[in-house]
Amino acid sequence: MYSVENPSAVLTGHRRLLAAGRGRVRVSSTVFLLGLTSMLTDISSEMVSAVLPLYLVFISGYSPLAFGVIDGIYQGGAALVRVAAGLVGDRWRRHKEVAVAGYGLSAACRLALLTAGTALSTIGAIVLADRTGKGIRTAPRDAMISLSTPPDQLGTAFGVHRAMDTTGALIGPLLAFAILAAAPLAFHSLFLVSFCFAIVGLMVLVCFVRNPQREREAPAERADLRGAAALLKRGRFRIVLLAGGGLAAVTASDAFIYLAIQEELDIGVRWFPLLFVGTAAVFMLLAIPMGRLADRIGRAKVFVAGHVLLGLVYASLISPVLGGATLPLCLLMLGTYYAATDGVLAAMGSALLPEALRGSGLALLGTSTNIAKLVASVAFGAAWSIFGLGAAFTIFGCALVVALAVAAPALRRI
Repeated sequence: MYSVENPSAVLTGHRRLLAAGRGRVRVSSTVFLLGLTSMLTDISSEMVSAVLPLYLVFISGYSPLAFGVIDGIYQGGAALVRVAAGLVGDRWRRHKEVAVAGYGLSAACRLALLTAGTALSTIGAIVLADRTGKGIRTAPRDAMISLSTPPDQLGTAFGVHRAMDTTGALIGPLLAFAILAAAPLAFHSLFLVSFCFAIVGLMVLVCFVRNPQREREAPAERADLRGAAALLKRGRFRIVLLAGGGLAAVTASDAFIYLAIQEELDIGVRWFPLLFVGTAAVFMLLAIPMGRLADRIGRAKVFVAGHVLLGLVYASLISPVLGGATLPLCLLMLGTYYAATDGVLAAMGSALLPEALRGSGLALLGTSTNIAKLVASVAFGAAWSIFGLGAAFTIFGCALVVALAVAAPALRRI
C-alpha cells in the first residue's frame, strides 16, 4: 500500500522516505505525487487508446497496414523529443517544468480529437502531437523518481509509480466501456471526459510536485549534447540500451494482440475495451512485487523473464489448442510481461547513470525502445497484410527467440 506522511511532506516535496512499517511500500512524496499525476493522465489516454483500434479498424475501415502506421506513431512518436527534453531538464535542473509542458501538450490533443474526423493524416498528426507530449514528459518524470529514491530501491520506486500509472490504465478502458455501453458511437463525449481527467492530472503536477533537491554537487559530467553522447561510451549502459531496443524491435504492440484475440475468439465490439482492463489489472497487481523482486535477485533476470512470457503470448495466439483459455492466459501473461519489463528497464538504466545526466540517459533509453516499437508496429502491420495474422506472430516469435539469445547473456554482465 502507499501512504504519505503528512500534508507538509506533499507540499514541500522533501526527499525523505515515508510510511515506515511492516508490509508497507516506502516511497517519497515525489514518487507518490508523480504516480497520482500519471494515474489521472493514464485514465485520460487509455480511454482513447482503448477505443482507437476499434474506431479506426472496424468503424473507419483502416487496413492493418494503415493502423500499423498510426500505432507506430503512437509507439514511437515520443522518441523525437525525448533526448531534448532530458537534456533541458538536466541542464537547468528543471525536470518538473519540462514535464508540465509535456503533460499540457497531451491534454490539448484530447480536445483536438473532438474535431479530427477519421482522415489518416489528421489522426496521425494528433497522435504524433500526443506522443510528442509523452516524449517531453517521460524522461524528466523518471529522472525525478530516480533522484528522489535511494539506488537500492529504484526497482520498488518505479514499481510503485507503474502500479499507480496502471491503475489509470485500468480505469480508463472501464470508463470508455461504460460510455459506449450507455451511448454507442459517442466518441466525442468520450474524448471530452478524457480531456477533463488530463487537466486534473496536470494540476496535481503543477500545484504539488517540486523539483528534487540534490544533496551533493553535480559530478563533472556536462549536461549537454556532448555529455549525453558520452553516455554511449559507458559499456554497461550501452548493453542495456541495445538490449532494450533490440527486444522492443520484436515486440508486437498490445493493440495488435487485442485485435488478434478479438478476431480469433469473435469477441463483441462493445467488449473490446475490457481487454485493456484485464492486462492493466495484472500489471497493477504485479508492478510493485516485480520491482521489489528485481531489486533482490537482479533486474536483468526479471527483465529477460518478462520477454519470455511475451514469447508465450505469441505462441498462444498461433496455436489453436488453447481454445477459450486463450483470452485469460494472454491477458495474464501480457500484464506480467509489462510488470517485469517497464519499470524494471528504467530502474536498470537509472542505476548506471550519473546524477547530472539522469534525465538525458533515461531519454536515450526511451528513445531506443520507442524507435524500435515504431518499426515493430509498422512491420507487424505489413506482415499481417501480406502473410496473414498467424504468420505475423510466427515471424515475430522467431525474431524474439533470436533477440533473447543475444540479449540475455549480455545483460548478465551488468
